[in-house]
Amino acid sequence: MDNKEAFAGAFRARTKMASLRIICLYQQLPRTGEAAIIGKQLLRSATSVAANYRAACRGRSGAEWYAKMCICVEEADETHCWLELLGDAEIFPKSKLAALEQEHLEIISILATACTS
Repeated sequence: MDNKEAFAGAFRARTKMASLRIICLYQQLPRTGEAAIIGKQLLRSATSVAANYRAACRGRSGAEWYAKMCICVEEADETHCWLELLGDAEIFPKSKLAALEQEHLEIISILATACTS
């Protein structure tokens, strides 16, 4: 296994773990209308990052890989936005969101770098 394959496997695991952490967060959200709406958007975008990265790794062409990676960047950024909104709207404590926000900033950075190289 070369470094590229090892990185791809580790990053697949990282995006999956980030999705699982978002699922746990979703389960802890208050049962209000606004939390439900933002929570579902958050859940959708976070799980999309992991699913699309997995699909990118199986891409049949460079163009397909690039398209999937661009979707990953968009979805990771959207996930970060929903996390910020949960905290800024005081739906969930910002202190409990900080690590997830940081994780998604790092994921965005890695994905964006991969798309430009």
